[in-house]
Amino acid sequence: MKNRLLLLLFSILLGSQISLAQKNPVIDSYSFGNGIRITDNTGSLVRISGFIQPFAETKMLLGAEEEDLATRFRMRRLRMRVEGNTANERFSYRFQADLSGTGEELEGNSNFLLDAYVSYSITNRIKASFGQRATFTDNRELFMNSYSLQLVERSRLTSAFATIREFGLFVEGTFRTANGQYFKPYFVLTNGDGLNVIGRDRGGLKVGGRIDYLPFGLFTNLGQFNQVDVVRELTPKLVIGANYSHNQGMSSRRGRESGAILYLDNNNDELLPNFSKYGLDFLFKFRGFSMLGEFVKTGATVPEGITQRVRIDGSTSTSFDVNGIEDMPNYIRGRMMIGEAYNIQFGYLFKNGISVDGRYTYIRADQHSFLNNGTFYNRPNYYTLGLSKYLARNYGAKIQGDVTYVRNNGGINNNAGLPVTGNELISRMIVTFTF
Repeated sequence: MKNRLLLLLFSILLGSQISLAQKNPVIDSYSFGNGIRITDNTGSLVRISGFIQPFAETKMLLGAEEEDLATRFRMRRLRMRVEGNTANERFSYRFQADLSGTGEELEGNSNFLLDAYVSYSITNRIKASFGQRATFTDNRELFMNSYSLQLVERSRLTSAFATIREFGLFVEGTFRTANGQYFKPYFVLTNGDGLNVIGRDRGGLKVGGRIDYLPFGLFTNLGQFNQVDVVRELTPKLVIGANYSHNQGMSSRRGRESGAILYLDNNNDELLPNFSKYGLDFLFKFRGFSMLGEFVKTGATVPEGITQRVRIDGSTSTSFDVNGIEDMPNYIRGRMMIGEAYNIQFGYLFKNGISVDGRYTYIRADQHSFLNNGTFYNRPNYYTLGLSKYLARNYGAKIQGDVTYVRNNGGINNNAGLPVTGNELISRMIVTFTF
């Protein structure tokens, strides 16, 4: 069902392009970093943009007897975006694809489709979107465009807890008070299974929302959705937000991948745990200085009727062993991303285009959580320092490098699954070119 809806959305977008081509389109403008604007004599608008990001990363152990060094080079992102509106400006759309073969959190991902949705402005203050897009119930860093990140990679809080993209209904509003303050409420109703679900959806729906408060008015040039203060806000700008979501019946660790983890009852019918998440965050900018703060906490409830788990090969088992004891609820929690984290990052962009940035991320796992996995997680402290050079006055071209120090508190493994004793050092470099 969902793949049919995606095809329908794509057909709508394609149809709008054909319609535009029949109405004397002209290139209205081109701005480096912002793409090409094409208009016609009816008022329709199409904007075509994209960016590339070649990337290098090295991981090594410090102060340990083991020698462990891993280096990789890859195309981090290669994205193309088509967006615009019809002659009736209340209707708009976006289509975005990534041809790099890499997911947002650097895992391998052959799904190229990122965004495919249509929007309708119900009033001048309220807009509804339907399709696949970034969700409003993630932490604030997921509001930020990938080409505008302050550091080379998103924080470990994002990789641990964010869903990133979902399919469903998204409603957003913008309300201004008499004294120039703004409230921006958001509502989300999705399938809760992440992006590009081709098979049947699992479990129930995911419902959630967010409320943002801007006490000093709107950011300049949509600066709320970019990390670094490239416009050098002349007056302080601040947004404070809170979000909550509840996923009824989740079949993965955090709601990104439908059908990855399944459970059954005595009748061999699927019965899945519920997953909830809430968070607080803020973004501040003033005269080249920016600061981002985020907090996220997750939890799960496990139905008592679960009696079987489905293995990777499709077979089933009635065993839910936790350290030699049959403990079904905690076995299930141990396969989910349950815990809390906070992330604080800040930086200053000098007038010569050089930005110096720092970040600290802390993750605290619940006693039973996949965040205790020694190979991929079980590392509570991340310290990052970065240096960037902006080659344009916007995010059109830049070179970034950063170094992350990861403290080993014991119980971590290398990529081969072998225990290691040293702290980790991760160095990264990325080049961004936007067109």
